Amino acid sequence: MPIFAGRKRVYLWLTLLILLWVGLRWGAGFYIDYLWYKSLHYEQVFWTTWLTQWGLKLSVAVLYFLVLYLGLWPAAGYLRTALAHRHFYDEQENVVVIDQEPAVYRSDGWVKTALVLFSLMVAIMAGAAVSSDWVTLQRFLHPVTFNMSDPVFSKDISFYIFHLPVYKLIYGLLQTLLITLFVASIALYWLAGLRQGKKGVFVAARPRYNLSLLAALFFLLLAWGYRLKQYGLLFRQGSIVYGASYTDLHATLPAYKILFFVSIFCAIVILVSAFLQKFRYVLFTVAFLLLASLVAGGVYPMVLQKFVVLPDELNKEKVPIENHIKYTRVAYQLDRIEKKPFPAGQKLTAADLQANRDAVNSIRLWDYRPLQQTYSQLQEMRLYYELRNIDVDRYEVNGLSRQVMLAARELNQEQLPAQAQTWVNKHLKYTHGYGVVVSPVNEVSEEGLPNLWVRDIPPVTGAGIKVTRPEIYFGELTNNYVIVNTKAQEFDYPQGDTNAYTTYKGKDGVYIGGLARRVLFAFVLGDYKLLFSTEITPTSKVLLNRTIEERVQRLAPFLLYDQDPYLVISQGKLFWLWDAYTYASGYPYAEPFAGSNNYIRNAVKVVIDAYEGTVDFYLADSNDPLVQSYSKIFPGMFKPLSDMPADLQKHLRYPEDLFKIQARKYAVFHMENPQVFYNKEDKWVFPTELFGSEEQIMEPYYTITRLPGETQSQYLLILPFTPQNKKNMVAWLAAKSDQPDYGKLVLFEFPKQELVYGPMQIEARISQDTYISQQLTLWDQRGSSVIRGNLLVIPVKNSLLYVEPLYLQAEQSKMPELRRVIVAHGDMIVMETTLDRALQRIFGQNAGTLPPVQTPGEETPGKAGLADLVSQARSLMQEAEQRLKNADWAGYGEAQQKLKAVLEKMAQVANQ
Repeated sequence: MPIFAGRKRVYLWLTLLILLWVGLRWGAGFYIDYLWYKSLHYEQVFWTTWLTQWGLKLSVAVLYFLVLYLGLWPAAGYLRTALAHRHFYDEQENVVVIDQEPAVYRSDGWVKTALVLFSLMVAIMAGAAVSSDWVTLQRFLHPVTFNMSDPVFSKDISFYIFHLPVYKLIYGLLQTLLITLFVASIALYWLAGLRQGKKGVFVAARPRYNLSLLAALFFLLLAWGYRLKQYGLLFRQGSIVYGASYTDLHATLPAYKILFFVSIFCAIVILVSAFLQKFRYVLFTVAFLLLASLVAGGVYPMVLQKFVVLPDELNKEKVPIENHIKYTRVAYQLDRIEKKPFPAGQKLTAADLQANRDAVNSIRLWDYRPLQQTYSQLQEMRLYYELRNIDVDRYEVNGLSRQVMLAARELNQEQLPAQAQTWVNKHLKYTHGYGVVVSPVNEVSEEGLPNLWVRDIPPVTGAGIKVTRPEIYFGELTNNYVIVNTKAQEFDYPQGDTNAYTTYKGKDGVYIGGLARRVLFAFVLGDYKLLFSTEITPTSKVLLNRTIEERVQRLAPFLLYDQDPYLVISQGKLFWLWDAYTYASGYPYAEPFAGSNNYIRNAVKVVIDAYEGTVDFYLADSNDPLVQSYSKIFPGMFKPLSDMPADLQKHLRYPEDLFKIQARKYAVFHMENPQVFYNKEDKWVFPTELFGSEEQIMEPYYTITRLPGETQSQYLLILPFTPQNKKNMVAWLAAKSDQPDYGKLVLFEFPKQELVYGPMQIEARISQDTYISQQLTLWDQRGSSVIRGNLLVIPVKNSLLYVEPLYLQAEQSKMPELRRVIVAHGDMIVMETTLDRALQRIFGQNAGTLPPVQTPGEETPGKAGLADLVSQARSLMQEAEQRLKNADWAGYGEAQQKLKAVLEKMAQVANQ
């Protein structure tokens, strides 16, 4: 006996130690999280989130525990009685005989313990399961009306967004609770029956009354479930529409209403049967409900669909199709797209290009994929730097808006040499990236490389762009914590054979403080070296959650984020701008875009300071009911867009992810006529293009141009459309990014009776051009590969320009060089060494672009470009010979003039 007592004491102490460890770990994590939120001034967000999460978890857990414990108490008591006495079943008398003398050899104490443990275990599991539903609960408590009702039940859309999800959550919790209670009760009565005899569980009155009551409650809950299922018809995926179809409205909906009353009737019959002790009626009731469900919910809708709807499907589904079109268009704001005609077959002149210089000067010759490789070779400088993502934006240069491409030079600690992968280096010294690379989208050096406006370390800047705070402590690659303001200086940037060092002066970070907090940090971060490092002082700060993805999503996990946060240079500092969306899955009749989500708004713009780490949320669409609800939940979290610094507002752009979602929906839902929609007579698709040698779906692209009928150029996001199973272009969609028209969508439609070349038709014409195809074949045979970049369709005035850059990449190099530009307009397709020359061949000498912006301190190409000039001369000689063979005298003369110009440049370089 003492041995077992000793073991119990050991188990008790082990349990207490485990609980203490878990409690300390949770408490330490809670405190450090609070300090992090506080350092960013989002304490209110922390407390609202934490209290809602734990309030919901504890409420559900307590409810489950009490209901299970009290609900199972009768069955548990019955089992204890069965265990405490010996039972004999008298078959002749059909009764159970109980020996009144207790069975001293049988212990029933474990039943109470098992009941408590079972109830507690299920309660904890239930509480954990609803942890992520805290946002659903908060939205339920802070609803905002949509001022638009559904077409079936005439309820405001807010009911489906804010209220219905909570009702479904409660229904699911109660259903699981009752089923668990019912099954557990049967198990306890079955165990008691084994003790009493094989028929004891059915003979005794207590089990029958108890289980009958639970069954009645279940059927009452089932009645509420049928009521909720009625609303679910508005989100059913059918063969024709998403939402309630004709069969749903005329068969399934009435069936649910009937089953609602049948379920209540069944509950009443079960209670009456228990009172009258006519328990066989319970089986009849359950069978009746199953039969009614089968007939009303299955057979009748199937018969109606087959014999009434299908023979006249278009007429029967006309109203659901109209609802499907209407509500999908509203859910994605397609109803706000302005439609305009765009003339086809118009020819441009040199004067037209001069009048639309903004459009010509923003033609993007650099595809982000080869440019990323080129940037990496030219500007990463060290192994541990990485220029991962290329962003597109616009900056004002010499009074003109110029489109640029830029990338942050971030620090990737994984690429440090193996011997440098020390704790001190990873957490104290190599703390940040440095600088940015910027180049205009359409300027190319004589070597076929981008003209860098911002480059090198420290930054060499030009074109009016200044970078005074180039350090990047918070970015897309900063995936570990660092400690700043220590005794060890931080590595800033390489400087010849030595390094430059710095100390962080930003606002972000949590102070390490004294020993107690230092222990907490070591505990939470799982890093004991924090305790023993002599470089750390009480004034040192820990920078946590440094990736912008983790940083922002911890503050606002209820938003959906764009795939492409982009870097902005403003007032000499670096900022990340990130588009955030409100979304929901409860918009009636609206077709989903991802899973079940069928409502989306670009309601929030997020700004993250790459040096300070501050995060600001700005309202981009204050009319969105969801963001209004979040503003109620978190007062002060979302600032008016007017509070955003004016210089940052100039860099707002329409987000590409939202644009693609809207474009995909509009490709189908521009058909507003139910008959046309039903037959999909005018369905559009995204066009395809060639990249390299692979055909791929065309991506939307940004450009600066002046829309037809407007006086000012604007920054636009553009995407063409082609008909399904055809290659010609039928329309193009543009999203405006400049104030005061930010967010407006315009669709330009081409005349249906005229042919407008689509991207793949232009690609085919390029491949079929004798001269171009010969050159491509020739280059591919000389130890290099040809990369065909993005084909851009550029609207200029009332016509279109097609532009495709060509890159050459040597087999031994990963640095693509832009060597040719192909331009197509009307029936002409030309390939030249520069965009200027291509435009001049089509439109004459006055059709060129603006001269390149010279970067201060930038050297002229010098003799390094002589090899390129020789290559150009050789290419022009081959072109002239080919023109001569084809009896193209005009082309031969042009090639000779270009050759002469190249030879003169060669002479100038040779004399330098």
